[in-house]
Amino acid sequence: MATQPTTLHLDISNAYFRMDSEEVRKTRDAHWYARTNWGIAVLRYEDSSALLKSPLLTQGSAKWPAQHGVVEGHFDEWWQKTLLVLEGGEHNRIRRLVNPAFSPRRIAPLHAKFQDLADGLVDEWIEDGRTEFASRFAAPYATRILCVLLGIDENDWKKIHELASTIGLGLGITIQENIARIDQAIVELTAYAESLVRSRRESPKGDILSTLVDARDEDAGKLSDKELINLIILLIFAGIDTTRNQLALSVEAFSKQPDQWEKLASDPERYSAAAVEEALRVNPIGRWISREAAETFQYKERTIEKGTTLHLFTMTSATDPAAFDDPDRIDLDAERSPHFAFGGGLHHCLGHFVARADIGVALSTLATRLTDLRVGEDAEWLPDSGNTGAVVLPITFTSRS
Repeated sequence: MATQPTTLHLDISNAYFRMDSEEVRKTRDAHWYARTNWGIAVLRYEDSSALLKSPLLTQGSAKWPAQHGVVEGHFDEWWQKTLLVLEGGEHNRIRRLVNPAFSPRRIAPLHAKFQDLADGLVDEWIEDGRTEFASRFAAPYATRILCVLLGIDENDWKKIHELASTIGLGLGITIQENIARIDQAIVELTAYAESLVRSRRESPKGDILSTLVDARDEDAGKLSDKELINLIILLIFAGIDTTRNQLALSVEAFSKQPDQWEKLASDPERYSAAAVEEALRVNPIGRWISREAAETFQYKERTIEKGTTLHLFTMTSATDPAAFDDPDRIDLDAERSPHFAFGGGLHHCLGHFVARADIGVALSTLATRLTDLRVGEDAEWLPDSGNTGAVVLPITFTSRS
């Protein structure tokens, strides 16, 4: 084996590890990558950008359960067949069938519904001057939007939110200690997805779920029953988990920069899209993108052996001072290079149009109705691992109305 450069080690399995720590900043200053518990971490923007485009890397998340001792069970069986980890023709075929359901043309008519939902939730607590944001806005907003998208009865939102949140623990460093709950959630959500498919076959509707069922039945590239159920579970889990957690992370980020919050409030139509991109850049839910070397190759001075896992750190690359001016600051007027919060290449996030739309509506609504935004010191956060977010996020504010 080739002699490798000596680099620092980051203990990303530690519950107290923080991406925005001085330890990580100094490590990024010292070298473009660090060693970790599971492969290497790519820390800088230039290298993340180059490696995301590399044809020598495949999606690298398939090993995640095994890296934590989970090698069988309902979650592992589901995970190994999700669109997130599939490669090659199988991945391309499913993605091609699903893509039209998440196009901007399909999402645009739903903006009014997003707005009504955001306003209705704020109405419930705005007179109090405080709320617990994670449970009283982020969770119901993200879950009920997912219900609207898929055509699920909104009365079921609490049930599917609980199941999606439990499955989300599978992407964290506590997967092993929670695996029994996660497996049970997969079983329950599988049964729920099967009932949804049966209902659409009996009575098709004009929703995304009906589109997916039709895609299965249309031609030789159809989705099998197993593929369809697997995909629906992924859409429910990912659609809820990402928006809910990113909203909390965005609110935390803007609470530290009230001038930019006020700027968004002054002209939400102008600044909404920039607010989403800047929040994703400085405080993304997906802390890293995983890739795996399909063959041994040389990148700069490092020989990357076949099978090596690379974690491309999204926050450190998107706040790299070599690539961004005043990188840790949200600046709604700045022209920034693209961040990698939605991944890249063939595995770029399928639902990024939806996420950008619903997060944009939510942030604009919150900014135009709340000022003096503050996050309580008793906020509780998930570990800063692959995905993160708020468990509890108490906020105080002043109503603009």
